[in-house]
Amino acid sequence: MNGQSVQLSKTQTSSTTDPPKSEKNLVEMVGISKSFGGLHALKDVDLNVGYHEVVGLVGDNAAGKSTLMKILTGAYNADAGYIRFEGSQVDIRRPQDSRGLGIEMIYQDLGLCPKRNVAANLFLGREETRVSLGILRILDWPKMKRDTATILENLHINIKQLERPIEKLSGGQRQAVAIGRAVSFDPKLVIMDEPTASLALKEVGAVLELIGSLRDRGISVILISHRLQDVFEVADRIAVLRAGEMIATHPRADVTMDDIVSLMFLGRERNGR
Repeated sequence: MNGQSVQLSKTQTSSTTDPPKSEKNLVEMVGISKSFGGLHALKDVDLNVGYHEVVGLVGDNAAGKSTLMKILTGAYNADAGYIRFEGSQVDIRRPQDSRGLGIEMIYQDLGLCPKRNVAANLFLGREETRVSLGILRILDWPKMKRDTATILENLHINIKQLERPIEKLSGGQRQAVAIGRAVSFDPKLVIMDEPTASLALKEVGAVLELIGSLRDRGISVILISHRLQDVFEVADRIAVLRAGEMIATHPRADVTMDDIVSLMFLGRERNGR
């Protein structure tokens, strides 16, 4: 992995390690605003993500969820506001800046190459090589396959045939490969965009278990989803965007699904709060 270990880091192998007392949140997005011409996509939005926490980010279409995450991952630059990461203000101007901090995003299309196999996808763009005949550098497929098996085993992902093309895998297996690829970069935060869309019920459960596994290993998660039942299954807190504004953020235990639906579409909870 070009010098990166496939073993999960020490901070990822235990959920009992507390962050430094001076660092309350892993991520703090403060006063984020973004316009595209005359369209105000985000208006003074705040979003916090704690250590070892899953935050569900919900809202109707065009609420601003994707725009907010593209600012966090460096695909867009905010017009106003700032971001703190591990307690320090950071300047994320491009995707490389975000990845350098330990932020990975899994897009809805997964970004996988369907004709290539599991190992090739995990190492896409950072393939391992070895010296052959003393002068030639060739792809080290045996090492990549071993490292792929280790990554998947650490995440309890059961894919036996690592040489199968991605297009031959089920939707849930493809999602698992995308998660494995993200985790192989040793992230501190993983953003997932609609990870359970179009999956069978059994596969949805497996992906939700993976999200819980990431949290248990010390990786924070932002889960973007229209499937509120999935958000309520795994999220610690739920943040609601509406028309580019952060309407509310609540611990999951403090709200019902009907409350969240009301916030998404009416801007208030059922009881009028």
